[in-house]
Amino acid sequence: MKGWPMYQKIQQLKELGLNKSQVERQLAINWKTVDFYWDMTPEEFTERQRKAKNRRKILEPYTDQILQWLMKFPDISSAQIHDWLKEYHGDNYHGKERTVRRYVSNLRKTSNIPKPDKYRQYQAVEELLPGQQAQVDLGQREVMTTTGKRIKLFVFGLVLSHSRYKYVEWLDKPFTAQTFTLFLYRAFEFIGGVPKEIVFDQDRVLAVSENYGDIIHTEEFERFRRNMKFTVYLCRGNDPESKGKIESVVKYAKQNYAAHRVFDNLVLWNEGCIDWLNRTGNASIHATTKKVPAEVFKSEQEYLQPIPTIINKPEDSLTRNVRKDNTVLYLSNRYRVPKGTYYPGREVELKVKDGYLEILDIETKELIIIRKISTKKGVIVPNRVERDYSHKIGELRKQALAILGKGDKGTCFLERIKQEKPRYIRDQLQLIIKEAEKYSERIIAQALDYCVQKELWSAVEFRNVLEYLEQLSQDIDEPDIIDADAIPSEYRIKTEVRDMKAYTALYEGS
Repeated sequence: MKGWPMYQKIQQLKELGLNKSQVERQLAINWKTVDFYWDMTPEEFTERQRKAKNRRKILEPYTDQILQWLMKFPDISSAQIHDWLKEYHGDNYHGKERTVRRYVSNLRKTSNIPKPDKYRQYQAVEELLPGQQAQVDLGQREVMTTTGKRIKLFVFGLVLSHSRYKYVEWLDKPFTAQTFTLFLYRAFEFIGGVPKEIVFDQDRVLAVSENYGDIIHTEEFERFRRNMKFTVYLCRGNDPESKGKIESVVKYAKQNYAAHRVFDNLVLWNEGCIDWLNRTGNASIHATTKKVPAEVFKSEQEYLQPIPTIINKPEDSLTRNVRKDNTVLYLSNRYRVPKGTYYPGREVELKVKDGYLEILDIETKELIIIRKISTKKGVIVPNRVERDYSHKIGELRKQALAILGKGDKGTCFLERIKQEKPRYIRDQLQLIIKEAEKYSERIIAQALDYCVQKELWSAVEFRNVLEYLEQLSQDIDEPDIIDADAIPSEYRIKTEVRDMKAYTALYEGS
């Protein structure tokens, strides 16, 4: 029994003097149904039926399409169907999510397409002030490509804890510290500022094997954190109160955007994801706050810290295949690499710095060669000579030793680089000389000590340490990372306060 017969029966029992609970038991129906019809007039009921019929008519032209999606993807949600209808039909589509939810539910019943059961636990989390906090998480999902193959994509998600405003970006390879930092910077650009605190899931960001581990415990990330002036908070899986907002963002992106979507290329995929954020991800009413994230974000944005203009944007890591003629393509030019660098499928990493192109081994990060970037188009760089032999290796070593100091550490450092990278020793020495010119003797000595202590036998690592120490000397900030487990309880000692007379006595020799 439903519709008009249900309405009539409820009104009849009401007129007989039964209360709502008694009507509920009498008709064996939900109390919400009784409450819904209890004070409704016949005219109101007729009007609601008319509106419901009109709403169904809005979706009728899309019935075949919806049924096709339901049969192909039985687990598809009504929210994703609503988003797809907006994506495919644009302004011609005028349905509402609640109407779609009811329509899809009815189609599932009439067409016998049940949705697989999924259960999820929720926990209330304290709301935070605007601009106070963002939460970041990583994830991965397999998707089908246009060629019929399945590939794994890696997803980065950030959400502002107050407004629930989101940023999502995808990558076709595991995250490194460099790409992670770059994506975080892009998230700041997207939201137009920097939150005071960022929460990271320690179990995922630091310990996921596919992501190489310890992403944010790197000098590169710490240098970025200090530049951007945000505090880091690490939480673990058993700490749901500290990461309650992000838990749904990556999952939401995987289920509502990526699910059942065919992958063509990364550029189009991410462009589509931004469209999805603007159309649905940030434009739909949030289940917890009951507000639209994009609308709340308008007021929250003014509380974000401005993005420092003096800081260079993190470098975007470029990868290129080594060609059979031992060249690498960059901006329409071919840059020579040493003979023997090529083997089938060999990839290298490119970094652009101060007008030079650094070509590195993509796995070990060892420097293969440095080339000056050509302003021409369609040339081979260098055209005839493979390397600049204007300075002999012996002369370069003397210059490097003069910079590092002729002691045991400088000699050991250069000797170990020669042992580890004999093919690239010329480029290693040139990079050391070039980078060391920018820093003081104190910073150079500290960097050398660090590299020897940590056994970092690489000019690239030496350069990174120089940059970090220089930044560290200029930016004395608050504690790096807030981690409640970082300091054992036995070492948390309260400082004793003494009377000044005790120090006077010591000074006088008493």
